[in-house]
Amino acid sequence: MRPSGVDPRALVKTQAMLWERLPERFAGVELSPLAPLGTCSAVATVDQNKIVSTIRGTEVASDPTNELAIEAAVRRRAGQARVDLAACQRVVRAQAVDGPGMFAHFELFALVSSARDTGSGRIEAEMLVDHLRFWHDVLGDEARLTFTTFAQSAVRERIDDTVRPALKAVFAEDPERDQGSNYYSGTALGIGAGDAGLGDGGFTRWTAELLGDAKERCLISCVSTERLTAVLSEA
Repeated sequence: MRPSGVDPRALVKTQAMLWERLPERFAGVELSPLAPLGTCSAVATVDQNKIVSTIRGTEVASDPTNELAIEAAVRRRAGQARVDLAACQRVVRAQAVDGPGMFAHFELFALVSSARDTGSGRIEAEMLVDHLRFWHDVLGDEARLTFTTFAQSAVRERIDDTVRPALKAVFAEDPERDQGSNYYSGTALGIGAGDAGLGDGGFTRWTAELLGDAKERCLISCVSTERLTAVLSEA
């Protein structure tokens, strides 16, 4: 319940920059500060003990990517061929936190893309290029974009022959990472600037499970706007 230590004027400038650089294909969504009870534990298998639950069948928002995945599934079911959404939301985590850069509540700028599989990892490559181009545009030459393959698939081949050639940034493999191996499906992303870690991402099965269709593909990525603001202030 304590206020954030970040100057809100600097934070607003970061938010504005992110929205201004966001490609038109991404629809902005203003998310509710509440979500249906069990959203994170059901969609993303996060322990409910980490979530602030209410007595009215809701929970305080703890991750905008989960809520955006639900909205993406709704739009996909309505017939939209590919859904690309973005949101900026302050979220709350209930677990105790201690250490520099760790907060009980913080703001995330998140992207979620969902579409049906077209074979050979092609749609996954398209979504990766769109997400990574945006983060590189935001971070510039200091961008540190990495990927880790937890399970072999055609996506790994498309990273080499499609994704990397389409990017101006270095997209390096991080084979030592094991964080998120039970959270992401196949490939995970790391997003940073210089030595600072800013965010995370990767492919999930969320829209596939929400729609009951194993052919659905979903890519998420997000960064902490507080951490990004600190990096920008040092630049």
